[in-house]
Amino acid sequence: MTGDQHIGLSAVSPLDGRYAKRTRDLSAIVSEFALHRYRVRVEVEWFLHLAGLPEISELSVDPESESRFKRIWQDFNHADAEAVRDLEAKTNHDVKAVEYFVKDAIVRTDKTLVDSIEFVHFACTSEDINNVAYALMMQEARDTVLVPTMDRLIQALRDFAAPLANVPMLARTHGQAASPTTVGKELANVVVRLGRQREQFRTSDILAKMNGAVGNYNAHVVAYPQVDWPARNREFIARLGLDFNEHTTQIEPHDYLAELFHSLIRFNQVVLDLDRDAWGYIALGYFRQRPVPGETGSSTMPHKVNPIDFENSEGNVGLANALLGHLAEKLPVSRWQRDLSDSTALRSAGTAFGHCIVAWDSACRGIAKLDVDRARLADDLDGAWEVLAEAVQTVLRASGAHEPYERLKDLTRGRQLDRDVYRAMLDELDLPATLRDRLATLTPAEYTGLAARLARWALERVG
Repeated sequence: MTGDQHIGLSAVSPLDGRYAKRTRDLSAIVSEFALHRYRVRVEVEWFLHLAGLPEISELSVDPESESRFKRIWQDFNHADAEAVRDLEAKTNHDVKAVEYFVKDAIVRTDKTLVDSIEFVHFACTSEDINNVAYALMMQEARDTVLVPTMDRLIQALRDFAAPLANVPMLARTHGQAASPTTVGKELANVVVRLGRQREQFRTSDILAKMNGAVGNYNAHVVAYPQVDWPARNREFIARLGLDFNEHTTQIEPHDYLAELFHSLIRFNQVVLDLDRDAWGYIALGYFRQRPVPGETGSSTMPHKVNPIDFENSEGNVGLANALLGHLAEKLPVSRWQRDLSDSTALRSAGTAFGHCIVAWDSACRGIAKLDVDRARLADDLDGAWEVLAEAVQTVLRASGAHEPYERLKDLTRGRQLDRDVYRAMLDELDLPATLRDRLATLTPAEYTGLAARLARWALERVG
């Protein structure tokens, strides 16, 4: 057994064990190693930002050295992370350990800056480093892993739905036979919903602050009163690709994180709706699952092909949303100017993201195995001619008939009609011959309104 296999089997979390292959892309972004790397980046970039302020004449870095300093965080590796951890064992403070690591790295890179090294972490509270580091983490996780996986799920559903735009299916409001729709239109609805939530997540603001111990630039101003610190620090945050939050306490108040996590929750709720509907359509026989060679559906019933992918997706959506919901409620609440309860909670953001990835990947796997049983769909439609009662009563309304709804209710409520009974019912109604003939040729499979057109519109809209 290799070391990696042993770690996987011994992992506390299934995200680092059973599902490690699925969450691998996240590990370089949301792990403890990654958090140290982001912190090192912020410390180095802040040092270089200060060196670029003309008001701070005591610190100067030439362009060649600046490039070498950036390599400190660009080349940050696991040995560096171990060095940070060793320093933390002495300081019992993770950000202080990062500060010491960066100071050592800068002096090793350029010994002439030994007298300027205290500009590392200048005027910073730990949260100045942490909140920017987490903002960079959120941004990279969103843009490089989460949104692309969302897109993969949406595209898989689009590809499945497109050829089914005009395939009729009995709708089931309240679980009962209802006016027919098409398979493609029902799936296209989900595509639109997912696309909307994905776009809100993708464009959500990611905020960061850099304003000192309680958000007032106290230390900045006392050291260099001539610097326009709000303007300069806004430039620093913008250069990192983030949005500046100027109005904070010691911590960035995390409202943007709540917005980000709530948008993920909404996306997941649509996935959950898809999972349960797909499960139900499989149970009805509308969808069939292609067997995978070698797979076992049941340890005792050889015939079974279970909808395990949609069930797995449903379970992981629940875990993700439980974490995301807690984080969205907890993180924006901090006693007075700061308490530390957000710190331990925020470390679980990556876990929430991991369960999202597993959920979405499982849904993709489930969709990839689906076929539509057109014969089963047709049989169900042909056994539910009572759904045409809506069409008949609406035509009667348009022709000026008296109480058409009530008349059709008496004739059809609680009854299952076939074609012959339906046509006999038409003969009992006071209908002009032209309308009777038109309704007599109507079938449940043809009574789908604009469903096919709506499906195509929807699928064209979501890019």
